[in-house]
Amino acid sequence: MTAELRPGPLGTPSPDYARRREHDPMGAAPMPSGDHVPVAVRYEDVRMLLASPASSRNLRLPGLPRFVAGIGIDDDPDALVNQDAPGHTRYRRIMQGAFTPRQTERWRPRVADIANELIDETGDEFDLVSAFAVRIPGRVICELLGVPLERYDQFLAWTDMFLTTSTADETVRYRGYTEFMAYCAELVAEHRANPGHDLIDLLVAARDEDDRLTEGELVNTVFSLITAGHETTASMITKGVLRLLLHPRAWAELAADPDLAPTAIEEVLRYDGPPASAFMRRITRDLDLPSGCPVAAGTVVLPDLLAANHDPAAFPDPGNFDIHRFAVHPPNPHVAFGYGPHRCLAAALARVELTEAIRALATRLPGLRLAVPPEQIPWTSGLVHRPGRLMVRVS
Repeated sequence: MTAELRPGPLGTPSPDYARRREHDPMGAAPMPSGDHVPVAVRYEDVRMLLASPASSRNLRLPGLPRFVAGIGIDDDPDALVNQDAPGHTRYRRIMQGAFTPRQTERWRPRVADIANELIDETGDEFDLVSAFAVRIPGRVICELLGVPLERYDQFLAWTDMFLTTSTADETVRYRGYTEFMAYCAELVAEHRANPGHDLIDLLVAARDEDDRLTEGELVNTVFSLITAGHETTASMITKGVLRLLLHPRAWAELAADPDLAPTAIEEVLRYDGPPASAFMRRITRDLDLPSGCPVAAGTVVLPDLLAANHDPAAFPDPGNFDIHRFAVHPPNPHVAFGYGPHRCLAAALARVELTEAIRALATRLPGLRLAVPPEQIPWTSGLVHRPGRLMVRVS
């Protein structure tokens, strides 16, 4: 996130959110690129900006502010996340059958097996990030996409290059991008020649009547699933476990009843949120937001998802981490996966991964605790703010 809106200690929400919500709900803030754009911090404003037909993801016009300097995801016109209706509507309609909750449930047993296999490989003390959180989404996406085991290390090296925590320079990232896209094209070609039952096969077969994804759309979808799914899920597992261990009563409840995992991860998603606020919007016609702030056509804005999820107007006592918040009488839905036409297509898969990761840890390692004082945990300094290492101990 921007320097002005960096989280507080131990990944807690930015101390500036409250002031901005009260006095400056669309105030500008510097992006990592150095450009300044208005940032929406109120729940209803964020939802309107995400859902409005006047909110465009085409940020490729000359002279527009950028989120990051150099090559970024905003530059690819074929990416689903960068398209507007009607092209986006068509693209998403074709793909959505591969990501329904029913389809995703088929993968739950294997995700649970992977989580338990990784736990089997840990000792009495281990780094939860490198030994567990990063490896689950890597293993899952490799298996879902049919990536051969002998390509696993190269696959992870490419993936790491596109994490927002990566220190690779622009030239290295561009070379990696072309190599990675070439490999994604190779994967698609292999699955066309030898169909099976992997996720790529579902995407190859996906259609809306006679309309199918083009080769470029298929390749880009595979690339997006790999890069976005890997970083977001690894980050959320890491931050979710930390948040639970920082609240011993919540962890004890979860260890006593691991079936609380589904509602617990909803609070993890609300409280810590995936790093999805990088998707700025260009407003195509004048808008008046619920906060009363006008937004002129042509303005590029950043809807801050984490700020919205900590708006007391939507979530009473938002600073309180409560794993029962979404259990009996669900409050307003959190926007951790976005909202509107661009809501995360793979949200169901992400929920399965998060739930089974947390459930496995609570079941197998109920005495899990931090191995170092919380203030000694190192945090990443990239766009994604998460523990770089999280040493834990099994009591």
